[in-house]
Amino acid sequence: MSQVEYTKKFLYQSNQWYNDGLKKANIRDLSGAISSLKKSLQYNRDNVPARNLLGLVYYGRGEVAEALVEWIISKNIKSHGNIATYYIKRVQESPSELEAINQAIKKYNQCLVYCEQGGEDLAVIQLRKVVAAHPTFVKAYQLLALLYMNSEQYAKARQMIRKAHKLDTTNETTLRYMHELKQLRTDKAAKLREEKEQTVSYKLGNETIIQPVSATLKDNATMLTILNIVIGIVVGAAVVWFLIVPTVRQSMSAKTNKEMIAYSEQIAARESEIDLIQKELSQYKAESEATAAEKEAAQSTKSSYEALVSAMGHYYQTDYKRSALVDELLAIRSDTLGETGKTVYNAITADVFEKECAPLYESAQKSFQVANYGTVIEKMERVISMREGYDDGKALLLLMNAYHKNGDAEKAETAYQRILALYPDTEIASQATEVMGAQDAAGENASGNPSPEE
Repeated sequence: MSQVEYTKKFLYQSNQWYNDGLKKANIRDLSGAISSLKKSLQYNRDNVPARNLLGLVYYGRGEVAEALVEWIISKNIKSHGNIATYYIKRVQESPSELEAINQAIKKYNQCLVYCEQGGEDLAVIQLRKVVAAHPTFVKAYQLLALLYMNSEQYAKARQMIRKAHKLDTTNETTLRYMHELKQLRTDKAAKLREEKEQTVSYKLGNETIIQPVSATLKDNATMLTILNIVIGIVVGAAVVWFLIVPTVRQSMSAKTNKEMIAYSEQIAARESEIDLIQKELSQYKAESEATAAEKEAAQSTKSSYEALVSAMGHYYQTDYKRSALVDELLAIRSDTLGETGKTVYNAITADVFEKECAPLYESAQKSFQVANYGTVIEKMERVISMREGYDDGKALLLLMNAYHKNGDAEKAETAYQRILALYPDTEIASQATEVMGAQDAAGENASGNPSPEE
């Protein structure tokens, strides 16, 4: 099969899964739609309609950050004539609503922490505020229903889970909670029937008397049980006296020897168990350290995504200071983001960093011409923090020269070594070597050593 046929086959499969996701989204099978649309994008990452629909489905479940990620990626794939631009604009037009949703998500995350610490009551109070501010947040309804079930407030739990089911009809977590509530109701009804069957009620004058059905039989059963116990004790005593005692006396010596052997074996077994426990303890310690590292990594990833969502909101605010946005982007650890998160991060920084670097670089060059090296260092360090290879290494060379002129030999040497590593055998490296060589020669002359010409 040729490459063209493979491509056509992948495009066909992508469109098939997109159509399936569209059908499921129309009947509010949002979980099924997400699964189908993700498969569509696996076959064709540039399927713009599938990516836009996936963003709408996320938005319908209250996951606004995930929706914005998909729409931004879609806009980067197709910048003109893309309905994703309209979706993003609609979100931008109501910054107060976006901020309210962002705060609701933060409160939801805080509720998870409360649950881990045993503060279910605080979590319930916060979640009520979350669903009031963000009525389409499916995960918040699910967690609130779970907390109500835990406190046996089953009527409120059913109310919350119905709202979650109305938003997403096939969500596995929602369906599991609905089944659990139905089972609890069935068990409760069965228990009530059993209690009713075990009692009988009748009227005596103006009073209603309720008593067990078989009270007399239970009294007789108690007497029979006591009689059986007495008979069993008598028979057991006779068996012990006539059969067991003689046998025990004959086997005492053999039993003593066997016990000594058994004790020796037990001691050896205990020593082996101690060694095994020590090994398991070491393993548990190693696993505990690994778990702590994984938890720290998960927390770092969560913080990076929250910072990215905040930066995304500021990126689309026309009155937000670009320098403040740069600080936010520089604080994000992009290595903790997933593939989608990195794509969004790179798309935003490519635009913002370029707009911030250009005026700083131009201003630094002018300051260098008037020997204002402190200002040059301040501005170029910020440029390098955003784009180390800005202007094909000339920015790094300018920073090295500023360090050199300002008398900071250690930082100049560090910048010089970085130039050699990034741009070996280039004109930039030659200029840097010439500057640093002149510095070394000046240092030797100042110390009284003869120059090569002398």
